[in-house]
Amino acid sequence: MNEVTERLELAVRLAIEAGQHSLSYFKSRDLGIEFKEDKSPVTKADRESEDVLRKRIVANCPDDTIIGEEYQDKMGTSGFRWYLDPIDGTEAFIRGIPLFGTMIGIEQDNEPIVGVIFFPALQEIIFAAKNHGAKFGINIKDTSDLVNIYEAKVSQVPILSEATLASTDICDFQVINKLPNFLKVIENTKQYRGWSDCYGHYLVATGRIDAMIDPIMNVWDTAPLLPIIEEAGGIYSDIHGKVSIHSDSALSSNGLIHQALLNSLKS
Repeated sequence: MNEVTERLELAVRLAIEAGQHSLSYFKSRDLGIEFKEDKSPVTKADRESEDVLRKRIVANCPDDTIIGEEYQDKMGTSGFRWYLDPIDGTEAFIRGIPLFGTMIGIEQDNEPIVGVIFFPALQEIIFAAKNHGAKFGINIKDTSDLVNIYEAKVSQVPILSEATLASTDICDFQVINKLPNFLKVIENTKQYRGWSDCYGHYLVATGRIDAMIDPIMNVWDTAPLLPIIEEAGGIYSDIHGKVSIHSDSALSSNGLIHQALLNSLKS
């Protein structure tokens, strides 16, 4: 087992552990909700779950860099960099909607190599490592359940007019002055749905929808997506076509309709 597969296995274990910690607060009245400077909500579950992740990573990979949503960066020297989003979809989490996930992404020497997303309320997980394919699992409560694992593959819908598209908050397209472009994209697709945050990208990677667009993203949101989508056979980029986890938007697709989506967003 090499350093990448070791970290993949560790990331899967940690995502499940942190996700189950978050789940212990799900539908609770004791969330300790606060609002950050950007007006986005944060709960005790967000902070405690990221703390769990950080402590485990430091214990197992003390020389790795850690960058997370809720705490300051911890710099390392190994060339490996972890990105942590303890609860992606905090708005859903607060409202008792089960489509939130724990996200972990890993870079090695600035190359995205590992992505993991665990959905504790759904008991589903998806994970990938570069050149090792993407896998997803159902009925996952802890690591002993990682026997129900299947190959993740994107859909084969060939044209935009037959595609199902999802996105996070349509109002964000107005913020980036792309609302008319996005409405054109919707007009060109078969159907549009609001399966948001990491759940929408998960649906793309498992072939249940054909594309997902996020107009505003942070690196802890994007880091797991690139390896997962690419290893599932799709294409991941920002909404301008740049392939990077360090862009501020995200477009995941089955690959067959990617350019058509980019063309609609540009025009």
